[in-house]
Amino acid sequence: MEFWQLGNTSVRSAMRIKDGLTAYSTSSIQGNIRRGDGDIAFRRLLGQCGVVSLGEDSTHSVGRKWRSAMGKLGFIYPKIERSMGFSQSDLGQLDMITPAGWNLVRAETVAAMQECYLRSMVTPLFSADDGHTFSPLCWTLAILLELERRGEDTFINFLEMALIVQTTAPIDGLSDTVDRILALRSERSASDRKRKFDRNEYERAAEKIGKVASTFRDYADMNIRYLKATGMVQSKGKGIALISEKRTLAVELTKELLSNKPLLNLYRSLCDGTPLPTDNAVIAYQVLSDLLMQMQQYGITYSTAGKPLDTPAHINQVRYEIEELIAEKKEEVYAAQQAGQWQEIAAYMDLIASRRERMRIGEDEEIRVPKTEAPAYLEWSLWRAFLAIDTLANKPYEVRRFKVDQDFMPVCTAPGNGPDLVAEFEDCVVVIEVTLSESSRQEAMEGEPVRRHVADLMQQYNKPVYGLFIANRIDSNTAETFRIGVWYTRDDVRLNLHIVPFTLSQFCSFFKASFSAQIATPQSVISLINECGEQRQKCEAPEWKLAISRIVQNRCTCTKH
Repeated sequence: MEFWQLGNTSVRSAMRIKDGLTAYSTSSIQGNIRRGDGDIAFRRLLGQCGVVSLGEDSTHSVGRKWRSAMGKLGFIYPKIERSMGFSQSDLGQLDMITPAGWNLVRAETVAAMQECYLRSMVTPLFSADDGHTFSPLCWTLAILLELERRGEDTFINFLEMALIVQTTAPIDGLSDTVDRILALRSERSASDRKRKFDRNEYERAAEKIGKVASTFRDYADMNIRYLKATGMVQSKGKGIALISEKRTLAVELTKELLSNKPLLNLYRSLCDGTPLPTDNAVIAYQVLSDLLMQMQQYGITYSTAGKPLDTPAHINQVRYEIEELIAEKKEEVYAAQQAGQWQEIAAYMDLIASRRERMRIGEDEEIRVPKTEAPAYLEWSLWRAFLAIDTLANKPYEVRRFKVDQDFMPVCTAPGNGPDLVAEFEDCVVVIEVTLSESSRQEAMEGEPVRRHVADLMQQYNKPVYGLFIANRIDSNTAETFRIGVWYTRDDVRLNLHIVPFTLSQFCSFFKASFSAQIATPQSVISLINECGEQRQKCEAPEWKLAISRIVQNRCTCTKH
């Protein structure tokens, strides 16, 4: 076979499908997103709701790609072709949201979202070329478990995913497929010039099936993202590894890798939300028991005493609680690692500031920020920056208001009606607000909310509260709003706000200089904010921006000596 594709390369991140589906669920165009006006209306809806950035698109392909991704995963009723042996009416009204889709729309936590994607991707709908169908997710999990059984490193690297995993199916044989992976792994390990080795392997594979080499990489990147959306695997380098807490479930999911069920039954299951092994009380309890044992490795104290465990729903609710506790412990470990990763954090800020999508940061490493996900990555990079500065009084998951996945990568931006980030230190609080807006509309969109958020926190905390506003470009009207820095409460009490605007490049320069000189502390950040704030009454907005620029530059210069 050639490739299996869990989504499409235009909707590269499965987790973002929820945003598009949520926008669709509130619209009046459900069931009418095809053929000319429907394509245009759906594309416009996605743009208006901030799901995609609308550029030139004379063919309106954005709408078609999103519609395809939603239908492929069973979140809207897909188009049924005559060759399938049943009709559209046997399944459901074309392009209307399915029960599985409504579950995703209503999902409020990352775990709930991941379960929706898991139910979708365990459905064996891909042809295995012998009359059977299979699930690429279950096939990938089976490969990981077989690697573990053989005592090998239990991961699949990017090259292995690109050249072998996504081009095979269970009919190719699990043992033979793993043999191929291990042979490739051994050959690459023995190579002195690994980038050249990879390039040659891609070119050889591309020639064999008549594709360009980049197709292997594009599909592998997309398929890995979709696999991660199920919560069953996590990143390991550029590849993936099985999450240890999900091993028992993975074993259950891989007991039958080929299916001969009627296609209509499979599609109905997909659109309703395919049952999982944990919907069975016995298996759900087995998974919970395994999780309770693993929980002890994290030093977590949890008791099931008094909790009902008589139904799958009750058992799984306890499992979700434990998985959340484990995730919090892992996030605390992740936070402690950030100071040692300050150069990568700075590289992400530089990449976003440059408005590019890719940047090479080492011999064999590249970072990427898709344009449509840049706002989420901006919040995420600033979150990591303050985790790196360290000595936080609040937990890392309390600092951020946006959701992260199992690799602590951003799933979406922070919701409205609150600040993006709140970093609490022993003697002060820093409110971090970020935006990619640059026009004169910046002040209208950010001026009032940022001041309100800072004012609200000033009334909550019995310690100084500082505002840090960061954008690629600071509009003078925005700077003027923060320069004046006043907010009146409902009781007409005047609050003097301490908000300083920085460009992302300015903050990144300060961040890099502080870590290079080993003086990155909350005090250094507060000192910078105060020094810039002292200039606000001495000039107007354009001059204040220049003064801030000079202060940052001086700070960076001084730390080098």
